Amino acid sequence: MKHTGSCFCGAVEVQVSGSPEGMGYCHCQSCRSWSGGPVNAFTLWKPEAVQVTSGAQHVATFEKTSMSQRKYCAKCGGHLMTNHPTLGLVDVFAATLPTLAFTPGVHVNYAETVLPMRDGLPKLKDFPAELGGSGEMVTE
Repeated sequence: MKHTGSCFCGAVEVQVSGSPEGMGYCHCQSCRSWSGGPVNAFTLWKPEAVQVTSGAQHVATFEKTSMSQRKYCAKCGGHLMTNHPTLGLVDVFAATLPTLAFTPGVHVNYAETVLPMRDGLPKLKDFPAELGGSGEMVTE
């Protein structure tokens, strides 16, 4: 299955293939600041499943830390994805892929939340242990 999305102005088109490795919500301050919202809905993909199919010349990158290379459209500023090289995953923001059925499975960095969400999903203090976090759960 393929899903296609674009930046705010449509100059950059992104396509993902197959199924995501995971979906959920990130509550960290960096994601909140970047997304402009109280929480960021993520979809994680292997890098080979993500392609910029048009407008690659407009893709710019901001790298605050070595863990995250945030990609956006230089024309409109629309956010596209974040490459996480240390994890071997790319977060294509859920809002960028309008045809993908968003089925979140986890909340990460919930210790930093400013918007408590009582949805019955697992809430991790930071990241899963297999991704370098503590794997510690917190209560709703």
